[in-house]
Amino acid sequence: MKVLVTGGCGFLGANICLFYKQKGAEVIAYDNLAKHEFSRSSYMKPEARYYNKNILEAAGVTVAVRDIRDFPALLESAAGCDYLCHTAAQPAMTISWEDPVLDFTTNTLGTFHVLEAARQLGIPAAICSSIHTFGPERINASLTAAATRFVREPVAIGDDEPLLQGVVTPLHASKRANEIYTQCYIDTYKLKIACFRLSGIYGPYQFGGEDHGWVANFAIRTLIGEPLTIFGTGKQLRDILFAADVAEAFDSFFQRQIPGVYTLGGGRENMISLLESIEEIAAITGRRPEVRFEDERFGDLKYFVADYSKFHQHTGWRPQVRPREGIANLIQWIKENETFFHTK
Repeated sequence: MKVLVTGGCGFLGANICLFYKQKGAEVIAYDNLAKHEFSRSSYMKPEARYYNKNILEAAGVTVAVRDIRDFPALLESAAGCDYLCHTAAQPAMTISWEDPVLDFTTNTLGTFHVLEAARQLGIPAAICSSIHTFGPERINASLTAAATRFVREPVAIGDDEPLLQGVVTPLHASKRANEIYTQCYIDTYKLKIACFRLSGIYGPYQFGGEDHGWVANFAIRTLIGEPLTIFGTGKQLRDILFAADVAEAFDSFFQRQIPGVYTLGGGRENMISLLESIEEIAAITGRRPEVRFEDERFGDLKYFVADYSKFHQHTGWRPQVRPREGIANLIQWIKENETFFHTK
């Protein structure tokens, strides 16, 4: 089997590359090594940007330093592949409103290129979307708030939920466009494509920052002694999803190839608020970070818990890693790689 992973040197892409390499596949990590997110984290050393690339090459993964916006280059690299895993993205809402052209060309045009490559090569593909396509206003106000989270018993949100509720940022628009183009290529060209609306992903190889990757951001700052910032009350609730479970989902789709747009998250069993995650990190590390509060950010979700039952019914997949185990795994990886972070 030969697999191409766009954004292969990113956090999720690296996990998928290593997953397939361990299964004996030939793997290509297709990545332009952009530094948009890395340059915004004060604790990141410059060499951190190349950490995942070096890990992948050491594992025998071929790294193609190319841009997802370059269709001829993508088509050339994908020739002979059996599966396209598309994780390349501009994932940060903050960057999307600061540079909407970057957001559109990376997310929408880049996804279109992957779909067109899949059509021309006649192979299946899995595409990353985001729970942001539901919009920031998805919260059931009738549910009673608890001390550390917005709702006590949140309603799980599935594939039939209304979309783009509330304000729309460039990131909301580009991610929703990915889903529409995926459905277009499924309906028109009968391709075997999945588009995953992913919730809060976390795990090793994640150099998280304030713009994206909050679980890793909190854990890194706790370990290196930097204060962390919460935008809003900290009661924002997510169902976090460990990266290894996402890699299993990509493979579950490849094994069964039932096309569609799927909501994919940790579900009720993996719910955690920002405040609760800080307590979890403190319990594991024995360290308590300094926490600063600022006003909530434009377009941020207050609450999301995924109903992944549609994908489960089609493939049998369900998340296996619970927050305590997953966060401990992430913390261990950070400890082993503290030299890549500026410490106080």
